[in-house]
Amino acid sequence: MNPVTIRCVITDDEPLAAKGIMGYAARTGFLEVVAVCEDAVQLNAVLKQQPADLLFLDIEMPYISGIEFLKNYPQPPKVIFTTAYERYAMQGFELDVLDYLLKPISFERFLKAANKAYDYFAAQRTQQSPYFFIKSDKKLEKVLYQDILFAEALENYVAVYTTDRKILTHARLKSVIEMLPAQQFIQPHKSYVVNMQHIGAIEGNILHVGAFQVPISKYQKEEVLEKIVNNRLLRK
Repeated sequence: MNPVTIRCVITDDEPLAAKGIMGYAARTGFLEVVAVCEDAVQLNAVLKQQPADLLFLDIEMPYISGIEFLKNYPQPPKVIFTTAYERYAMQGFELDVLDYLLKPISFERFLKAANKAYDYFAAQRTQQSPYFFIKSDKKLEKVLYQDILFAEALENYVAVYTTDRKILTHARLKSVIEMLPAQQFIQPHKSYVVNMQHIGAIEGNILHVGAFQVPISKYQKEEVLEKIVNNRLLRK
């Protein structure tokens, strides 16, 4: 198996804390720090320009907390929280973070979290099957990625629409997104994820996907259009 390099961004308003994590990351051999940010506002701008796999994210910061950033950023990288406050631990794990590090962070504890991230990304990158299984109505249904039109969040369920059926599963949309190839799917709205291969047209704030219409959030429109159209737009 090829070695895994994890591109990470450190975000902390305490320079000494950020410097400490940078030093720890350099010692692992598989964490590549691509950016260091002072707050979530700067992180937001960096992620628009710099792809990342993993965030080392402080929680209590100026302007917007790490938790609020994670709740509101579409399809964020995986996260390891780094904080001095234990009281946020439950919220962190509800947001499906990889780990939660309490300051002051020892290298031993940091390495344990880093290894957890390594195992996660190694598993993700060795998944080459063109399908996955969805649990629905007490059975597991095999679904080919190429057959998925889109998935829609419905409170405690997700409806997965394929070219020939609709599958309802008890899950969060985020869990479904993590099973999908990132280069093939896009999230135009917090309640939807769409297979770009099946987008037939873009009309205003609507994606035409097969016989269905999927909304584009006004906050997502520019990013969505850039990713979908890319260099495939015929200009006069």
